[in-house]
Amino acid sequence: MNFPENLHYTKDHEWIKLEGNIATIGITDFAQRELGDIVYVEIETVGKTLMAEAVFGTVEAVKTVSDLYLPVSGTINEVNPALGDSPEVVNSDPYGEGWMVKMTVNNPDDVKALMDAAAYTNLVGA
Repeated sequence: MNFPENLHYTKDHEWIKLEGNIATIGITDFAQRELGDIVYVEIETVGKTLMAEAVFGTVEAVKTVSDLYLPVSGTINEVNPALGDSPEVVNSDPYGEGWMVKMTVNNPDDVKALMDAAAYTNLVGA
């Protein structure tokens, strides 16, 4: 499995990439493999300010629906438009074209409290 070193990770299997105070968030390679074929992503939180660990959407696979949890507090600015027509891109490219939201982070230092790639690898036993 692939866990890029430049990202941070949550126990709920989301990743976050911080650039200044703007973060891109998605689900990990481990999460998409566990879910299986993703058929729908629902995110209706654009413009909302949410606290860390709040549910910001759901991802639906053939056999299950799973909540998506925000890694840090902030405001959701954008949902990946590709997910509407091609949710399966989360399976094929979870860290690239399969990103889910972009947000403005309230406190960029909060990202430091999340796991690095090595800690996340230990969590999932990869």
